[in-house]
Amino acid sequence: MDDSEIGLLRLLMDEIFGRENFIACNIWQKRYSRENREAIGDVHEYLLVYAMNPELFKETRNRIPISEAQAKIYKTSQDDPNGRRWRGIPMTAQGFRPNQMYEIVSTSGAKHRPPEGRCWSMIEPEFKKLLAAGRIYFGKDGKTQPNVIRYLDEVEGFVPWTWWPHEEVGHTDEAKKEIQALFSTQTAFETPKPTRFIERVLQIATNPGDLILDSFAGSGTTGHAVLSLNSDQGNPRRFILVEVEGRIAREVTAERVKRASEGYVNAKGVSVDAIGGSFRFCELGDPLFDPMGTIRESVSFSDLARHVYFTETGEPLPRERVTKSPLIGECRGVGIYLLYNGILGDRSSNGGNVLTRTVLANLPAFQGPKVIYAAGCLLGRGRLQQEQITFRQTPYEIKVS
Repeated sequence: MDDSEIGLLRLLMDEIFGRENFIACNIWQKRYSRENREAIGDVHEYLLVYAMNPELFKETRNRIPISEAQAKIYKTSQDDPNGRRWRGIPMTAQGFRPNQMYEIVSTSGAKHRPPEGRCWSMIEPEFKKLLAAGRIYFGKDGKTQPNVIRYLDEVEGFVPWTWWPHEEVGHTDEAKKEIQALFSTQTAFETPKPTRFIERVLQIATNPGDLILDSFAGSGTTGHAVLSLNSDQGNPRRFILVEVEGRIAREVTAERVKRASEGYVNAKGVSVDAIGGSFRFCELGDPLFDPMGTIRESVSFSDLARHVYFTETGEPLPRERVTKSPLIGECRGVGIYLLYNGILGDRSSNGGNVLTRTVLANLPAFQGPKVIYAAGCLLGRGRLQQEQITFRQTPYEIKVS
């Protein structure tokens, strides 16, 4: 969010989630070149972070992986037989703690005490253990203030900061170039986000196996970022993208995720490797049920058939697979039937929408277990068991989500 709306958004979020659940306001440097069109150049935007349980978020949020640039500050030790890269961390902390104000004698005999207003970062027994393990560095001359040796291969990452520079998470020009490479043209999005920016959000706040929701999917950056993170992890994150504009959803959002997952040829004719993963594109139709839970009169057989099939199997029934048959599909060896809207040519109350012996005899054959949705059933329990039929009454036994 930019400066024009961040104040109102903060008030809105405080009202919804509670001020006590505010975590941070991150600043994203969205430009890498100077902005000279305004009185003061606009080069940043904000990212608000809230958590329903701030303490739990602090315990479970992830650290930021160390970058190549950050790794360069770690040097190789000539004294380490394994050639491990390391750096020295000053062994001081703010404040005055009596048990952390002891005197330290270096390997050269130099004596050290904490600077004014500070104390050592650990008690003396812990220091002696590190000293005995060769994890304290006094400089090349052996006379500088003590530093704790931290090896690069022991660094789990860094605690996230509120400052997000473009070198780490990308900028708006990078985002526009990503879209241009995918579609050979710019789209109508004025402020697309770079994939690296969304990846940073996901790195901090999610873990493998989590479900990510983006209610304003736009150019599909979130889906692209999730697939990118999943490419090197075993338990994939999942995502749901919602885009209200139908053309954008089909031609941009879904198409971007498809090309990223399957690979594509960019605007310069260069093949871009697939990053893997898959997704389903679903279109939201009109409501099937009224507030009382009754099927609306305007609902067609094909509308209800797709809903029934999905709620029964957990898999979508493509539009082209809906036929003029009560046998709407088969999944994992089970035939799924729907008697609705006079599919058998009889709309009477006890006719084609009710499972009777006559209706059963006219149903398309299926060898195996069957689930039949109908307005009613006049078959006894014994006959249902004999025919391997599970009966579900519409609308009461249709799942509404």
